[in-house]
Amino acid sequence: MLILAALLGPAVLFGLALLAATVSRRRWANAAVYGACALVAVAGLAVAVTALLNGSTETLTLPLGIPWIGMHFRLDALAAVFLVVVNLGGAVASLFAIGYGRHETSPERVVPFVPAFIAAMNLVVVSDDAFTFLFAWECMSVLSWALVVSHDRDPQNLRAGLIYVAMAGFGTFALMICFAVMAAGGDFTFAAMRAHGAGLPGLVLALALLGAGSKAGIFPLHAWLPLAHPAAPGHVSALMSGVMTKVAVYGFIRITFDLMGPVDWTLSLAVIAIGAVTALLGVLYALMQHDLKRLLAYHTVENIGIIFVALGMALAFRAAHLPAAAALAATAALFHVFNHSLFKSLLFFGAGAIQNATGTRDIDRLGGLIRTMPQTALAFLIGATAISALPPLNGFASEWMVFQAAFLSGSLPQWGLRLLIPTAAAILALSAALAAACFVKAFGVTFLGRARSAAATAARETDRVSRLAMAALAGGCIVAGVVPGFFTNLLGPASQMLTTARMPIANAVSPLVPVAANHNTYSGLIIALGLIGATLLVAALVHLLANRATRRSDTWDCGHPEINLLAQYSAGSFAQPIRRVYASIAFGARETVEMPAPCDLAPAKFTATLHDSAWELLYAPVGKTIGFLADRLNPFQYLTIRAYLGIVFVALVLLLTGLAIWS
Repeated sequence: MLILAALLGPAVLFGLALLAATVSRRRWANAAVYGACALVAVAGLAVAVTALLNGSTETLTLPLGIPWIGMHFRLDALAAVFLVVVNLGGAVASLFAIGYGRHETSPERVVPFVPAFIAAMNLVVVSDDAFTFLFAWECMSVLSWALVVSHDRDPQNLRAGLIYVAMAGFGTFALMICFAVMAAGGDFTFAAMRAHGAGLPGLVLALALLGAGSKAGIFPLHAWLPLAHPAAPGHVSALMSGVMTKVAVYGFIRITFDLMGPVDWTLSLAVIAIGAVTALLGVLYALMQHDLKRLLAYHTVENIGIIFVALGMALAFRAAHLPAAAALAATAALFHVFNHSLFKSLLFFGAGAIQNATGTRDIDRLGGLIRTMPQTALAFLIGATAISALPPLNGFASEWMVFQAAFLSGSLPQWGLRLLIPTAAAILALSAALAAACFVKAFGVTFLGRARSAAATAARETDRVSRLAMAALAGGCIVAGVVPGFFTNLLGPASQMLTTARMPIANAVSPLVPVAANHNTYSGLIIALGLIGATLLVAALVHLLANRATRRSDTWDCGHPEINLLAQYSAGSFAQPIRRVYASIAFGARETVEMPAPCDLAPAKFTATLHDSAWELLYAPVGKTIGFLADRLNPFQYLTIRAYLGIVFVALVLLLTGLAIWS
């Protein structure tokens, strides 16, 4: 049975984690543990692909957990899709960690937790009752928190871990209430919830958005991402951003599409609107970042927004009984889940390699790395092109499917959706353009120009194993963009499970104009061949028509011949025009310029101050309130036993009085 094979992988990974805890200080432990973890993840990937090809559903109950109830597991098409994401990401991250882990100062704080983290994510996906799901979910949260605070000597990492674990606890609490609302007669199995449906669909959707959305990173529940991802090691950041956030998306899909049953179209409005706002604000905040890993973390927020817009459209089309359009939107969401796991993991690998080589994540202290790290630069460029939604790579393929689904909004009978969906599509188009601008900044300032620091000058290429992992993901981005039909065909069973329909079998060559929901309207192969042909044609023309005589002269120096590395275009220079356009809306930005006195040769001083409105308006007041209450309640832990008994007596009297009045 495939379900047994799917559960065997997490069991082996948990055992490997226990073994790693005893040998992690030994020199060979890093390669041995991560190598074994990669092999187990590859086996899990094979099981997931087999389940997708078979299209069957298997269930299993084990006599564990709560007595007389047991732990229920289910392997269906939706679970198989996310098992592919989890195990592919886990395998490649483990491969990258074989080389990257050599640079860990305290490997015993990292190595044992990675296999257990991957195992917990596998268990979340195959869980089939509320207890098992929440148990695996909490294991995933706690293990990832341990990895975030692995470098605990840095107070910023401890702060990131505190905020992350608080947000994770909030999300788990919301999911507990969500399952309690859906429980049919006290039966917390997903089969009972599926048969009963959601009695309060609006409340269930809100709780699912709070619970799963806080882990996925929707706005304004994204506050932990830009803090936790930079704090974690490079391969862990890739797992958290490229994989764990997708497990959260799985939780939302499982609840809203499977357990809730058919829902009214009005509920899709909130999902689409939240997704659009998340995508736009995520990319705007990313543009303002000079820390490479924080920049990538905010782009995770953007891509989660794209996925939620597609899921909202799938809900709307399903409610309107348009199965073909719903299948297109659901397939687009699932395809972007897969694509984002590829290019975001690749980019975090690149950021980890850069940090190991230079000791910094500050873009303005880098530069010129394409000369000393050419293979890392090429892999990062492929990832940057993919996340910028440029053809023929995979980011464009899935985002184009999202836009194609949006083009079909005219067939919806509700005017609210017919106005909201095109608006959301326009916001996504703006987000894609801003993402391209952001990665022109990220790649240009990091890899091009001249080195801006001694660390960047001394940088050397990363190890071969890490380069192999990056090359594998870069190849995946290319293949999924050039022949996306192969991947969308695999997603067909999951789409049919969610929307009762699936996209037709796609061919490699198809029309490039959106015609109808049942047509594949993107051909990455044609675009790739066209780009290759155009490149060869331009190269031939340059070779034939170029003047053979070479004239050398100084570069135009703008009337300032002094060679100064600081005169290069910086990350702030790239962001300034966009910051000024959106400053008052998104950042509350303030710019101040301090000019020296007349005849003073001191340089002018420019300062730009940005504000995170979500943090300042939501999280900071909550934090201050909790701190205020904690200070006031702190004396209660120093009372005598007589005082405690008195407090209990008064509380009991008040409770009984209240019950008497209520009855």
